[in-house]
Amino acid sequence: MEIGYILSWVTYLPALIAAVIILMPRGYDRAAKWVAFLGSSAIFILSLHLVYHFDSSKGGMQFEESCEWIKTAAFTINHHLGIDGISLFLVILTTFLTPLAILCSWQSISRRVKSYLVCLLTLETGMIGVFCALDLVQFYIFWEVMLIPMYFLIGVWGGERKIYAAVKFILYTMVGSLLMLLAIIYLYFAHGGTSFDLIEITGSLSSGAMLLSSREEFWLFMAFLLAFAIKVPMFPFHTWLPDAHVEAPTAGSVILAGVLLKMGTYGLLRFCLPLFPAAAIEVAPYISVLAVIGIIYGALVAMVQPDLKKLVAYSSVSHMGLVVLGIFAFNMQGMQGATVQMLNHGLSTGALFLLVGMIYDRRHTRKIADFGGLAHVSPVYASAFLIVTLSSIGLPGLNGFVGEVLVLMGSFASSKVFGSLAALGMILGAVYMLWMYQRVFLGKLENPENNKINDIGIREKLILLPIVLVMLWIGVYSGPFLSRMEASIQQVQERIDNARNSGGLYRAQQQQSPDLQVNK
Repeated sequence: MEIGYILSWVTYLPALIAAVIILMPRGYDRAAKWVAFLGSSAIFILSLHLVYHFDSSKGGMQFEESCEWIKTAAFTINHHLGIDGISLFLVILTTFLTPLAILCSWQSISRRVKSYLVCLLTLETGMIGVFCALDLVQFYIFWEVMLIPMYFLIGVWGGERKIYAAVKFILYTMVGSLLMLLAIIYLYFAHGGTSFDLIEITGSLSSGAMLLSSREEFWLFMAFLLAFAIKVPMFPFHTWLPDAHVEAPTAGSVILAGVLLKMGTYGLLRFCLPLFPAAAIEVAPYISVLAVIGIIYGALVAMVQPDLKKLVAYSSVSHMGLVVLGIFAFNMQGMQGATVQMLNHGLSTGALFLLVGMIYDRRHTRKIADFGGLAHVSPVYASAFLIVTLSSIGLPGLNGFVGEVLVLMGSFASSKVFGSLAALGMILGAVYMLWMYQRVFLGKLENPENNKINDIGIREKLILLPIVLVMLWIGVYSGPFLSRMEASIQQVQERIDNARNSGGLYRAQQQQSPDLQVNK
């Protein structure tokens, strides 16, 4: 039985729980933690309804909800939500990681606990809204809303350079998003000033009812691209990420790596390719070059990092470059691999930050040189870290292998040079991850401070167990995930193919009707 307005429930329930926590009296920090954890867990269970009732044979939006939100004489903004195979598992990933992020903060966050939980839950509403919103203005509002709680998570509960990292994070993101807002307004007037609806605008562009010149399409594409490239982050827009990760609390790093970075690659698939396919085709070689640079550069810089958290942060630059390369391969293998790799990266890198946070809580250091031989005193922790490390480097049987193989197949089909360089980046990824594991966990236990480290407890095992199980599930039986993505990715593929075959929608229309003018 389907639940009415399921997407609204999943999207806004975290904010409602945050409001309940705000109203709780002082001194009820422990109760607030339970409310946040149980509430976010209930939202995850509710979101599974989306997977169960999702029809994998349909390529369009499902669970759609639409109603007028802001109506004036000049414009109308709709409350329009919907998901397809591209956004489905990103919503599930968000609802899955949020209760784990709350649970990992159970002991490490002891000041302003209620405010911290409110920020996490508000952030969850913003993230889910980004993946579900189908009205361009509504999408932009969610995009901006999720910046505020992440800014406070870094700036209030972060490390020594938290203010610098928080300001850098929000400035980078806002510069790109303001240009995206200008592009949204331009699209609205180009569509006749009738609708901000993504489905309507995409349909008008694909049918030829709305036409953009090649110059207009290029600059609109670039405006959206900049916002998403900063969020990915693509090279050379990546410099905010290591600072944000290193200074953020553990839960902030988990959400940042696990979900926020995926908003950039999601935006490329949801907006850039369907709205501006001809511009995407023209720019694809240059973006692929930046993606390959990011893959290799991120791996090389990660290799020399002395700080565990910074190493994982730079590994994200490398892994997300692989996702971008798969998207701009413009074939089913590449785009499907990129989509499943978004999910895989969220699981593996989110788990790595959880594991780094666990050892930091015990030793209050993240320097690799301060460790060594930890497997002797923390065998369960070392085993969990090994599984996640192998997942990150794409060992067969674990989730990372599925996405990386598909992306490599798509990249080789598109360009053997890019495919070969991406493979080199994966080899480098295995080198720095395994070398890091060797230095931290293997060898002799030389530092006496490490003798005092306790192995992970029941709470921490409960955090890691579901992530490891999902990693194994995707690695062994990825069919349920790939089948739900296929039809939606096929629609994006068809949009690209049509633009490629016609030499660009605008030029094809001009050839058919030279007198046709751009609709403004």
